[in-house]
Amino acid sequence: MASDSVSILELARAYNDIDEYPTLEDVSREFGIAVKTVKNRIGVIRREHPQINLIKRAMIGGRDEDVVFSEKPSLYMPHWTGEDCITLLRNVVMKEPDRVISRNYFNSISGISESTWNRYFGTFEEFKRQASVKLARGPRSLELNIAKHASRDFMNPFNEEKRSYAGKYVKDHPGRFKTVVVGSDFHDLDCDPFVRRTFLDTCRRIQPECVFLNGDMLDLPEFGRYTVDPRTWDVLGRIEWMHKFLGELREYCPETHIVYLEGNHEFRMIRHMSEATPALKTILADLHGFTVASLLKLDQYEIEYVAKADLRAWTNRDVKRELHKNSYLLWNQLLGDHFPDGKKQGVPGWNGHHHQLKVESLYTRQFGSSQWVQLPSGHVGNAEYCNGEKWNTGFMIVHADTFTGHSVFEPVEVRDFCVVGGEYYYRHENEAWFKDQTTF
Repeated sequence: MASDSVSILELARAYNDIDEYPTLEDVSREFGIAVKTVKNRIGVIRREHPQINLIKRAMIGGRDEDVVFSEKPSLYMPHWTGEDCITLLRNVVMKEPDRVISRNYFNSISGISESTWNRYFGTFEEFKRQASVKLARGPRSLELNIAKHASRDFMNPFNEEKRSYAGKYVKDHPGRFKTVVVGSDFHDLDCDPFVRRTFLDTCRRIQPECVFLNGDMLDLPEFGRYTVDPRTWDVLGRIEWMHKFLGELREYCPETHIVYLEGNHEFRMIRHMSEATPALKTILADLHGFTVASLLKLDQYEIEYVAKADLRAWTNRDVKRELHKNSYLLWNQLLGDHFPDGKKQGVPGWNGHHHQLKVESLYTRQFGSSQWVQLPSGHVGNAEYCNGEKWNTGFMIVHADTFTGHSVFEPVEVRDFCVVGGEYYYRHENEAWFKDQTTF
């Protein structure tokens, strides 16, 4: 019989006639249609023609046609208790101790329906917990926490090393008045060359008591961003830029206290170094064997590195919380913080990170009327991953009276020229960083 000529009633009558058509294969052969087609049409009849009574084909020819195997009515054990189910599961596990007992496997060999045990335990995972086949939630949580901490053990040496440089190489200078030159967010090879020259020459001329590098002097792109291909990242070139910068700074200011505050980019770099996954070993091959001290030449150039953030932080939220611990109090009256939250501590000072110059009034009884300054950056203003055209470039000079606790802030904005202490600087032609720049 052709499939197109099969009527609803003919198909329903054959489907209900178990004696003549014991299986769905028999029905399909009678009408010359596939078993799948029979099932689909029966489904349509059940939905659209509820007035036609269709039986449930259970246990026909040794198989269920309409009923899921694990829910065969004949396998439901209404008199079983939860303990009976647990005993059966344990027996299955003991017979095959080397096999992972899955839900489907247990249902296929247990001889009971899923509803028999499901009504007591809800899920198969909880069933296994109650049978002590799997750890309960408390011990499992403890096990996972132990594993998490064990996975971070290799970061501890890096934590200990970077924290050991807090308070190291402090160069104290007598006298009431002190000066600090502050630079932030230079981002190594992405640094504006004019900002670099002006900053270093200012330090050479002024000979400040302190040079404060406020974080993100190194750059490590967010590898997850669509514009950043990790394979193109010149890690060695960036490290060499940093070494040359720090070397010149120490050469120009041999007696200056240099403070390097860890920013989010330094944190990320050191964390990648400590993790040393196979992929990162390839990308950061030039950093093999580096320590924090060798990465930044802290001992060679006598630099105090301030890094309180714990590399073992789990989530991005934890990382941010850790990074906000990185701050430094200078002469008990100036606070350097990589993030603007530092101003909440009620001490005059500065932050970086946002690359935009902002000056806010600040008043406390201890320090009187003062300022909190969000620093301009040393990064060129053409970053493709954010609104670089809105950035300000430059640095800042702060003069502190350590007797009264008062400070005078001098933000220095660097454009095609800048003025520092009456000294004019002009951008050289080879210091242009964007194509349409024609004035210097």
